[in-house]
Amino acid sequence: MRLLHSLAKIHATFDDPNLVSRAGLVPVMALAQRAGLGALAGEHVRPVGLCGANPAVKVPGIVAGMVGGADSIDDLDLLRHGAMPSLFGGVRAPSTLGSFLRSFTWGNVLQLGRVNRLLLADLARRAPLLPGREVLAFVDVDSQQKRVYGHKKQGAGFGHTKIQGKSVLVRGLNALAATISTPLAAPVIAATRLRGGSAGSARGAASLARQAVHTARDAGCTGTLVARADSAFYSAAFAGAVRAAGAYFSVTVQMNPHVQAAIAAIGEDAWTPIRYPRAIWDDQLGCWVSDAEVAEIGYTASKKGQAITARLIVRRVKDLNRKAGDGQDELFTVWRYHAVFTDSPFQTLQAEAHHRDHAVVEQVLADWTDGPMAHMPSGSFPANAAWLALAAISHNLLRAAGSLASLAYAKARGATLRRDLIDVAARTARHGRGEITLHLPEGWHRQAEWMNLFDAACRPPPARAA
Repeated sequence: MRLLHSLAKIHATFDDPNLVSRAGLVPVMALAQRAGLGALAGEHVRPVGLCGANPAVKVPGIVAGMVGGADSIDDLDLLRHGAMPSLFGGVRAPSTLGSFLRSFTWGNVLQLGRVNRLLLADLARRAPLLPGREVLAFVDVDSQQKRVYGHKKQGAGFGHTKIQGKSVLVRGLNALAATISTPLAAPVIAATRLRGGSAGSARGAASLARQAVHTARDAGCTGTLVARADSAFYSAAFAGAVRAAGAYFSVTVQMNPHVQAAIAAIGEDAWTPIRYPRAIWDDQLGCWVSDAEVAEIGYTASKKGQAITARLIVRRVKDLNRKAGDGQDELFTVWRYHAVFTDSPFQTLQAEAHHRDHAVVEQVLADWTDGPMAHMPSGSFPANAAWLALAAISHNLLRAAGSLASLAYAKARGATLRRDLIDVAARTARHGRGEITLHLPEGWHRQAEWMNLFDAACRPPPARAA
């Protein structure tokens, strides 16, 4: 590929008032409007003061900016260019939206959380957001330490995070999130909570999981519901909260002496080989010859008078013999153990495989880092908490748009959705009585998917028989 003109003959100027760079915001915000985002924000979000006025306009404005790729307050200015004023009304300046966020209190952040729950339930009815939810769905809880650099960031503190597989102390704020997914669907965000940087992972996790379970039910997850979490959230309080909410729990267990004693009580004949990396199928034996095996035993977790009895599913993996290449074979097999505490109704191998899929929540955290959560944009803690809640709304809205575009985009990463469906240039043309047409690039490689989204979000709903 090369330029067809000499560099001296190529010119550029920003002077076309009829162009927009993100035409995909039209169907996405049409979907948000039909789902009632602005009305929900106007009804439930009530910041105090003059700067907190008009949440029905400002909340969708911030969400639209995040869908378009904004990861800071200044980036929200991407909504004010070219023909955007002829497509959208109520677009506010970044300074106005920043003052709006700084007017929030913690109570207003909770109100935004309610908006997210109600909007998610409506989106689940309008789009194939969670296919298979009538049979099986999962709630995944995890946290992320977001690094900050400003000395005036409220709530900033040192907390542990993993960078390239190593646990390090990072100064930042801690974002707790709960997602909903199915075996056929990518995760959507049910609840978020911003905490101080030095907060322990399990702080507030039980109440967040309970809230996420109720949100999943409201979103149509009427079948089996399993809440999954890693060892940082292992506690009788977490398991009890999930069980009380009407769901099953599946939590990685910390290797304490009680758990080690329970594992030691498992007989050698109870272990079943599983399909694992480098596993080999033996036709004669009719089973997998694998470096990993699974077994289970009954176990009771108790703390402060609260006892939860369930199953302890243990996966053991052969430890790597690092001196095998030097000709020093092992005298006996050494195993590494990974235990899961669960009351899942599934068989041992199914329950263990389901729990390993808990890693899908990392996809959401990666999308956040590559999107609106690349920064904590304000020095105010409630403003950053509101930004986190709005990031959840934008994630769910973008995920619903992808599910309307095609099956492939229903599970695509946020960056892919923005590149192929949102960041598409268009020229606007007015005609007739107030009608407007978007002229998009001819031969766009995702034209069919874009039009699927546009037709689903912008066309009138089909007429119903009387």
